[in-house]
Amino acid sequence: MTFMTRLAAAAIFSLPTVLPAAAQEGTLNISVGFISSDPVPDPRAGYNGWMSNQTGVTETLMGIDYELNLYPRLAENIEQAAPTTWRVRLRDGLTFHDGTPVTAQAVVDAITPISTEDHPGYNARIANLLDLSSLSTGGDQVVVFETNSPNAAFPWTLSEPGIAVLGATSDDFPINGTGPYVFQEAIPEQLYRVTANTDYRLGTPGFEEVRVVGIPDPGASALAFEAGEVDMVINYPETDFARIQEAGALGFSAPTARLYFYTVNAASGPMSNPLIRRAVSVAIDRDGIVDAALSGVGGVPAGTVYPAGLGWAADIDPVYDPALAEQLLAEAGAVKEGGIWMLDGAPLEIDIVTYSSRAALPPTAELTQAFLQAIGVTANVRVGEYGASNDAIAAGDADMFLQAWVTTPQGDPGAVLEALLKSTGGSNSGGYNNPELDQLLADGRTTFDQEGREAIYDQVQEIIASDTALIPVFHVSQTNVARAGLTGYAVHPTETYWITHETAMTK
Repeated sequence: MTFMTRLAAAAIFSLPTVLPAAAQEGTLNISVGFISSDPVPDPRAGYNGWMSNQTGVTETLMGIDYELNLYPRLAENIEQAAPTTWRVRLRDGLTFHDGTPVTAQAVVDAITPISTEDHPGYNARIANLLDLSSLSTGGDQVVVFETNSPNAAFPWTLSEPGIAVLGATSDDFPINGTGPYVFQEAIPEQLYRVTANTDYRLGTPGFEEVRVVGIPDPGASALAFEAGEVDMVINYPETDFARIQEAGALGFSAPTARLYFYTVNAASGPMSNPLIRRAVSVAIDRDGIVDAALSGVGGVPAGTVYPAGLGWAADIDPVYDPALAEQLLAEAGAVKEGGIWMLDGAPLEIDIVTYSSRAALPPTAELTQAFLQAIGVTANVRVGEYGASNDAIAAGDADMFLQAWVTTPQGDPGAVLEALLKSTGGSNSGGYNNPELDQLLADGRTTFDQEGREAIYDQVQEIIASDTALIPVFHVSQTNVARAGLTGYAVHPTETYWITHETAMTK
């Protein structure tokens, strides 16, 4: 029976009361909900770089630590030589998995395809973050980046997992990275397998092999874990998190920068009125959602975009006040008749859309529906695919779109808000338009003083809160489990780091 077949079979076994030992010494088997459909997932394309970064195959010039601080990774240092010029000096002695040296020209060759439309590594999202006018070398160890405009977020951008430092590919090294693990194979949507890089500059990795298997159903991944088919589960079901630890598993839970939030239809319908948006927001019991949908362990109620205590977050607490919600509805011109709020002679009705690929989304939408109905606001919930939900709110066929994004994937606060709320943002499906916010987001890009940037993004968050430009619900506390003995692991707030060379399993 193959490994993948055993995983499928595990779903029909009854749950044992004692966790079995690992199937193979020296191998860590990790279950995740998604594996790329590409047999050789180019780290630069789509979000493939997340997996290669998470498994330690590729590394970036800059990195983000566990407090969301920026640090030099493959870079020795980075300096701003002019308003639009950045010089990155590489660390000495770096090598790719095939043994060839990491040079400035190799970095240029790896990053250039990201902005080259006819190359398989082209990535419009990352190309927009880089915004390069040119990329060149300043000797063997220095890479020179020239941006089209001044951009204080640029050093943070270089931590984006898709901007991986890659060497020339070959049959033996189809993904030729620099990290503690070497890519071996990928089975589309099923498996991503890596082996130890025994020559890694920071020391020999703790595992001979790491196998990441795709099990889309959270319940099936939990069964596979208890059957001993996997040693670790990323995003373990919150409802079973306490019990599995009582059975001997290690539990890892920490707040991340992934925010569950509502995009609001600010262009048409009832949510185009800021008073109604604010009323809806304060009618949501975020603590109740965390307790009911996430068993009290999978999230932290959110008052603002960024997670508290992890940099950039303004001091804005979530508000739950049904009486205030009704007061705001009255100020908006609504009238309560027979326990139902009426607006312009018809029941006030809020249409909510979301998608099902993240387990907590549908119940969060349904609980929001219940909270609104509790104060007399009619609400409807439709669950579909991400694209269909996004299209619905963009077309004015929905009022609220519940989704989940990592708000600081590169550690910097600007990029995601520019996408979601800037009037020209590529993901501004709700049509929010605020010239003051647009200007502040532009100022955040061109202000290089750290304290000045923090003040700007505090202002941004105050506007988002006061205008209810979007409705934050909770920050995910990622719940992962592993068999006893795993050391050197912790949940990273960006979700883009899993296995380092120090991660190991004790006997």
